[in-house]
Amino acid sequence: MNSNYSRRQFLSSLAGATAALPLLNAVSLSPLKKLQSAQPRNIIFILCDDHRHDCFGFMGKPKFLRTPNFDRLAQQGAHLQNTFVTTSLCSPSRASILTGKYPFKHGVVDNDSPMPPGNVFFPTYLQEAGYKTAFIGKWHMGNHTDEPQPGFNRWVSFPGQGVYYDPEFNIDGERKKHTGYITDLLTDYAVDWLNAQRSNRFFLHLSHKAVHATFEPAKRHLGKYEKVALEYPATMANTETNYHNKPRWVRAQRNSWHGVDYMYHGEMDFDTFYRRYCETFLAVDDGIGRLVEALKKNDLLDSTLILYTSDNGFSFGEHGLIDKRHMYEESIRIPLLAYCPELIKPNTKVSEFIQNVDFAPTILEAAGYQAPPDMEGKSFLSLLKGEKTLWRDAIFYFYFWERPFPHTPTMLGIRTAQYKYITYHGIWDIDELYDLQNDPNETENLIGRAEHKGLIEALRKRIFDWLEEKSATAIPLRRSGLWQAAESNVHFDH
Repeated sequence: MNSNYSRRQFLSSLAGATAALPLLNAVSLSPLKKLQSAQPRNIIFILCDDHRHDCFGFMGKPKFLRTPNFDRLAQQGAHLQNTFVTTSLCSPSRASILTGKYPFKHGVVDNDSPMPPGNVFFPTYLQEAGYKTAFIGKWHMGNHTDEPQPGFNRWVSFPGQGVYYDPEFNIDGERKKHTGYITDLLTDYAVDWLNAQRSNRFFLHLSHKAVHATFEPAKRHLGKYEKVALEYPATMANTETNYHNKPRWVRAQRNSWHGVDYMYHGEMDFDTFYRRYCETFLAVDDGIGRLVEALKKNDLLDSTLILYTSDNGFSFGEHGLIDKRHMYEESIRIPLLAYCPELIKPNTKVSEFIQNVDFAPTILEAAGYQAPPDMEGKSFLSLLKGEKTLWRDAIFYFYFWERPFPHTPTMLGIRTAQYKYITYHGIWDIDELYDLQNDPNETENLIGRAEHKGLIEALRKRIFDWLEEKSATAIPLRRSGLWQAAESNVHFDH
């Protein structure tokens, strides 16, 4: 925060932005336990938006995509192949990343819920430990404010989703209009800030708007994939085979805002949508290269931990759907790359289940501290080092129905190495069970098979035992205004 932007002004601006936004920095911090013989590291955490887990050049999906800078991170660092979100939605995921808690614990269960009092963002702990911290990019977590948030010495952001071209940024409390492409501009700010931290221990949180719909590539990339041949997922076709024993809401969603037959209510066609996504992604890859060069220039590349991930996945036609929210693989899996030559051997592959609640504990351990006891995630730093570590054997998922998007129901689920079980709340429909080892595309719902009755009961019991253990069995109900109800009923009545 700059010298002209006082603490009183900061608190006043927060109160003006929304009465529900708590003064998070008023929460007293419990002192963290310092880890003996730990080497505190500089850390860069890069968050993309709606980047599905397999959309990299080195993964060959799509085949025409080229991502040389991401490929280099994976080849010279680690690829964590099974990384998942607890809720596939922007605000709940971002809140889990910053607090190390599940949505029912931090309280941000949808994109409109403000952050409740009592939560602490992990960069606040880093500040207490003497780190210089910066947040640069998209906040969009629990509210639509762009005001500076607790835990960051440097703040560059914008309200809501922002715009791809000529954005206005809030820079440490003062708004400034910019000319140019947002991914490049955010990278400019990140590189400039890194260059000024040569003698400081630092943490950078770079949060891109890209690749959120509707996609707008940088001008240098627009049309690059205009003539490439697209490959459509087999489950995209509207056939009886694809929808045999599938929940009825899935097929019904084809002809809605998040369905391939009426996507965004007919605003664009699928092919253009997919090509623009891939083109928009290229500027993010360029930015990764620029950050790496900045670290190299400052002789910090080998010692700095770089983590790259996304707030959620994204479907492109699988089961006739686009977007996220649902529990199919394309929605809940996210990319995760880690790079730090002093810690990570080249071409490391990590297959254990990682979730977004694990980022905060991992970053704190990389800074030399043990995570506070109220964080529910677990540091995966030992996995990056190649050490044998006792780890979770399943991940739990939950999505709560949103009024503006009524076509996706509340759902709870569990995913193990072999099986995925999804149960729905508030609709008259069937649940889903998939054998992921034999059916990775989730085409054959096994829910009605007599031979799986015991497995289904065990998985369902495990979900609710876990929720009861977490005191999280209540379905959250959020107040909404009459204008919101009226708008949603008109806008999505198709």
